[in-house]
This record gives sequence, structure tokens and C-alpha cells, in this order.
Amino acid sequence: MNYLFKIDYVSIGYSNYLLLMEILNIVLSICICVFVSSVSSIDQQDRKVYIAYMGSLPAEGEYSASLHHSQIIKQIVDPSFADKSLVRSYKRSFNGFAAYLSEEEKEKLTRIAGIISVFPCKKSQVQTTRSWDFMGMSTTIERRPDVESDIIIGVIDTGIWPESESFSDEGLGPVPTKWKGVCDGGKDFVCNRKIIGARSFSDDESNEVSARDRTGHGTHVASILAGRQVRDANYYGLAQGIARGGVPSARLAVYKVCHPDCEDTNILSGFDHAIADGVDLISISISHEYQSELILDAIAIGAFHAIERGILTVHAAGNKGPSLSSVDSYAPWILAVGAGDIDRRIVGKLHLGNEANLVGNGINAFPSSDEALPLVYGKEVTISCPETNASNCDQQCLESPFVEQKVVLCDKRPELEAFNTSRPLGFIYPSDFNFSTVMPFPVVALTRNDFNLVKSYKYSTRKAEVQILKSEDVNNPHAPFVASFSARGPSIYMSDIIKPDVIAPGVEILAAFSPIASPSGATWDHNSVKFSINSGTSMACPHVTAAAAFVKSFHPEWSPSAIKSALMTTAWELSASLYSEAEFAYGSGYINPLKAINPGLVYETSFDEYLMIWCNLSRTLGDMIPTGDSCPMKLTPKEVNYPSMAAQVQVKRAFKVSFPRTVTNVGQVNSTYVASIKGEPSKLHFSVKPKNLQFTTLNQKMKFVLTVRGEKINSLTIQRASLLWTDGVHRVRSPVVIHTGNTSNGERVLKLSMFNIIFVVLMIVIVLY
Repeated sequence: MNYLFKIDYVSIGYSNYLLLMEILNIVLSICICVFVSSVSSIDQQDRKVYIAYMGSLPAEGEYSASLHHSQIIKQIVDPSFADKSLVRSYKRSFNGFAAYLSEEEKEKLTRIAGIISVFPCKKSQVQTTRSWDFMGMSTTIERRPDVESDIIIGVIDTGIWPESESFSDEGLGPVPTKWKGVCDGGKDFVCNRKIIGARSFSDDESNEVSARDRTGHGTHVASILAGRQVRDANYYGLAQGIARGGVPSARLAVYKVCHPDCEDTNILSGFDHAIADGVDLISISISHEYQSELILDAIAIGAFHAIERGILTVHAAGNKGPSLSSVDSYAPWILAVGAGDIDRRIVGKLHLGNEANLVGNGINAFPSSDEALPLVYGKEVTISCPETNASNCDQQCLESPFVEQKVVLCDKRPELEAFNTSRPLGFIYPSDFNFSTVMPFPVVALTRNDFNLVKSYKYSTRKAEVQILKSEDVNNPHAPFVASFSARGPSIYMSDIIKPDVIAPGVEILAAFSPIASPSGATWDHNSVKFSINSGTSMACPHVTAAAAFVKSFHPEWSPSAIKSALMTTAWELSASLYSEAEFAYGSGYINPLKAINPGLVYETSFDEYLMIWCNLSRTLGDMIPTGDSCPMKLTPKEVNYPSMAAQVQVKRAFKVSFPRTVTNVGQVNSTYVASIKGEPSKLHFSVKPKNLQFTTLNQKMKFVLTVRGEKINSLTIQRASLLWTDGVHRVRSPVVIHTGNTSNGERVLKLSMFNIIFVVLMIVIVLY
């Protein structure tokens, strides 16, 4: 997922351009360098890592930053070391690179045209689950382990590997007395004081009911959430450090509902038992293929009943981004989580026979070979397929005799998991994604420009050779950033609510894994690992669940909506200028668990409000609802006491939208909060009544109304700002979004409607026949 943001002072304003350049210089000057294990101390000599900053990326033309950086290195570095010098290319939102250089080479670099500045980079030790440190939750922060160990988290997923070191119960006290569940994990599955309960609603291949994880997903999720500290955790040397969960003293209750598919029947069984068993929170990293109406959504239904019992459900928003309205989770009673990156990346490196070095994506545990290998193009290694299929490296097209001991160039990402017969030694292909995944082969996924350069190299030489090098951990100074795979809002069914609610670490996260699962997902890949690296909103979800449990450990009396509000109103705000979807990409922002402990004010949402939202989905008042009663009244999403605010308005029509809200004082006894509007609401007019809220007691509630007026907004437009309440100590921020919707919404709804019509017609024909 490549984010190439070309910095253009014409479009953003010259003063903003200068400010952005200054910020980038500051960010780079304090960056954390990466220790590159593949470079020996003898090769390094007296070299150390320097950053070369080159300003903005070229606005026009075909330009490969990686190739340019490699060419510069070859001009200044001794040929014997040039291939190993380049550490990282910065090529998304600005231009620059990091490299091992001697003092003399550094001086040469400063005299090269286009180099703005060169400065040394500080070093620090990289850790595995770096995400918790990135969010400020170091191993030394204040905790309340006695309260934390009383929190039970239900994980609805693919099961768990109970023998993993991450789930040791050493030092934990007795199981909380409130626990009502059982350990029914199947044959040879033993619970302990960490994994206090297990159930399976999905059979294995042998038809044996077992909560044991055979895919690795559930184990990965659970260890991110509440894994114990494990030293020297790594994936074949990558991301090495201390693995730990966000709330290592919390208890886990496991509900296996997938193997491999996650059927609604099993999901609802998972919710049903988890609620009854007495869990405090539910984490579910499962997403549907498409959005469903809430009343047809098993997860929304299960979560509705969970919130009725005071249990917050945290749910992965889905991985179908970056298109608008791709979010899967939109129920107001669910905390929906998108994915962002952290300050560490894992990259793959490709060495071409013409001495060029390219950096792309790929988690390669070992180099494909000690020497360069022949490079072949997909369409050259088939005798039976059309050119397009062969160029794309369709599995049936690659002929074994032609690809053995070779690296294959493909026009698109092949289905690598299917290559169980013809097995080349590596693949190179283009990718718009900007994250690395574990594959069953050594791979390097390149930007389109870099991929075309490899193609040009292939056709410009009689003996094209390449080497895929071992992947490396590198610093990621631009984090946090929204992953492009992370699903975006608004929902096609509920456009007056911002989803996802927040984002959290979900890119290249190392965590515990099932040793009987394939880390690459290929059935023939029998590598056995204790830890693996995964990306997705599935990984972001348990980060937020753990953060919610962390807040709950300090405030056991808080309601689910108060905890949710605390995480939303204290989140790090991201720059809307980088995302056309604005808050529909990142919600209220990137979670900041330490701030969430003391939010000042919270927006509490009652179950009756959620009930009235459900009633709003009913066709007529009096319809039956989940509680067994009839609908007393309806409530629109704009009227729900939600920590964020959104409204869809008509295109090119003047509008006036009101958001009634109530806040509860959880900060200081005597405090006065003053409202202000932040951002650039150029076409919006805001009023807050009252503008001052004066509290005299804790848990005191006060009402206000935010009104937004505007004139003639064009189609596909998002206008946004933030409402900020501050008392001089706390900053309580709520994003406010006014939008005209997504034209594709209607198309998608129409497609669904046409599908329903076709389905009904077919049923009639079958019945009549």
C-alpha cells in the first residue's frame, strides 16, 4: 500500500509548504536508526547511519526514488560496500534515504545536487510488539494488576494454542469468582489461570470438537490482547525483542467459531456463551464479506445483547479499504477499529545484476540464495497459457522445468499459496499495498515504477539476474498512518455516524502463533513457528480491546460507553489533508491509552438509546424488538449521545443540523469547560449552546447542542472540524463531519436490490417448476 503524497506548495499554500518541510526536517532529525544485522562489523568499518533529506518527491514524470538513491550511493560509497550501504528509502510523502556512510562519504554526499541536508541518526533497540511502546504503554507505566487480573476478556476467533509461552499463568492468582464458564476445549486442551475458559463451536477436519487453534489467527489476536511477557520473541530474527500484550494480567475466555470459515451460527453461539459466562469485554476480529442491515448481522446482534449486559464489544472494521463505504462494522453499540502502522516497518530488498538496489515489501526469512539467480518473465515460462494469464503468473501457467532455480517476474500478485507443484525460488510483482506479509516463497512487492524498472532491466540484458535479500526491520518515521487496506466509512446503511471509531496498530505486528499452523497460509507450507507477523484490522482490534481493559482497570465502575468515549475523545488526531476520506478513514484518531485514563468528560450512551436506534430500523412503531417489547419511539444516529458527530446532507442545498449531547464530568470536582471549534470549517458555521459548562461535582451531567449550518455543498464532499471542550487540563475532542454521501452507495444498494430481485424471481421459477 504505497502512499505517495507529492508535496505541492501551489495546492497547499507556500506557508504551509514551508511549515511541512520544517516538520519533516524535525521528524527526520530525531528518527530512530535501525540496526542491520546483515552488515558485519568488519564491513561497516567506521561507518554509521546517516539520513539524507531531499525534500519533496517530483510532481511529474516517472521517477523511482529507490533507484535514484541507489545511484547516489554508488557515486560516493566504495563498490565493495555499496550493495550493503542503503538502509531505507523514503519515497511516499517526501524524498530521502538512510545509509551506512563513513565520514568521508558523508561529506561527498553533502556536495551532491538535490541533497538538502545530511545528519546522523540515533540508534535504539527495536522491540517485537513495538506497538505498545509506540503508544506510550512501556513496561514501566503504572498499572493496577489486582484489578486487571479480575478482568475477563472473551475472544471470539479461531481458538488458541494454550501451550504458548504468551499464555503462561505464572504469578497469577485464583480465577475470578464471577467467572461462570467452563473449560471445554476438547481432547488434550488444558486451561490454566490465564486461559480460564474455552469452548469450540467449529469442528476440525477430523470432526473433533476442539478449541485448539490450527490457523494461528486466534492465538495471534489473544497474545496481542493479553499475552504475558516473552523475551527474545522473533520471526526468524525479524522484529526481535519482548513480546507482550496490552493487559498481561487479564484473563482470557476463548470461543472458537471459525475453522476456517466463521459461520453466523457459530458466531452467535460464541456471543451467547460469552455473555452468560460473565466476560467483561468481547474482542472479535472477524468481518463479513459485505455490510448487512443490523437486524441481519450476527455480530451486531450478539454485540447488542452484550451491551445490554454492560459488555463492550470491540470489532475489526474490515480490510476492504481504501474505498469509501467499505467498513463492515457500523453499529453504534460496537467500538469499530481501523488499522494504522507503527514506527517500525519490515521491508524486502532486491539486488539487480546491474548493481541497482530496490526496496519493496516482503517478509523473507532468508535470502533466496547466496548468489544472484536467473530472472524469468511469466509469459516466457509457459507453453499452454495465453500471454495475459502467463504474464500474471497464473498457477497453472508456470511450467516446472522452466522455473526451477529461478526468480519469476509477474504482472500481478500470483496466488502463491497454490504453487504446490512448480516452485520457483522467488517472485517479483507490483503492489499498491504498503505492508509486508509472510509468503511461502521469497518475494519482493514493488511500486509500479520500480517494477517497470525491473522489467526494463530484464529486456535490456541477455543474462538478467536478481537476488532477493533477507528482510530487514527499519524505522518508520512517518507513523502513525492509516493502512490503505483498512476499511472506510460511512456505512451504506447508517451514514450519520462516523465509522471506524478509532484506529490502532495493525501493520506488521509480531505476536504468538500456533506451531501447527502455516505462517504463510499455504497448506503445503509446514514451517512451524512460535511467533509470526500479521497485518490487518484483526490485529488492530485486540489493541483497542486491551486499551479498553486498561482503562477499565483504573475505572471498574465505568460503563462501556464511558470507556469507549474516553478512548475516542483522547485519541491522537490525524491530518485530514492526507486522506480524502478524512474521519471516515481514521474515526476519532489513533488511540492513546494513557490519556484515556483521565479524559475529563465522557459521553455516556444509555442502552435505551441503542434500543431506539434499533427501533429506527423498524418499519413502523410497535414492531417487535430484541428485548421483546414494542418500540416506544425512534432515535436517529445524529441524536444518539455519541462522542463523534456526523450528518449526511443534500447536495447543493442549504442545511442546518443539530447534535444534542450530554457530557459527564469524570475529571475534577470543580471545573469549567469552554467550547471551541478547531480545524478549517471554511464553508460551515458552528454554534454551541451553552458555550461554557460549569461542573461542581463528579459524575455531574450537563447538556449542550452543537448546530452546524452551511450552503450548497457539492457531491462527494466531506467538510470537517473538531469540537473541543477544555478546562485548562483536559482536552475533550469530538470530530464533526458533514458530508454529501458516496455516489457508489446507491450503486451498491442497487446491486443488492437487483440481487434480491433476481433471487426472488429464481425462487418463484423453481416453485412453479
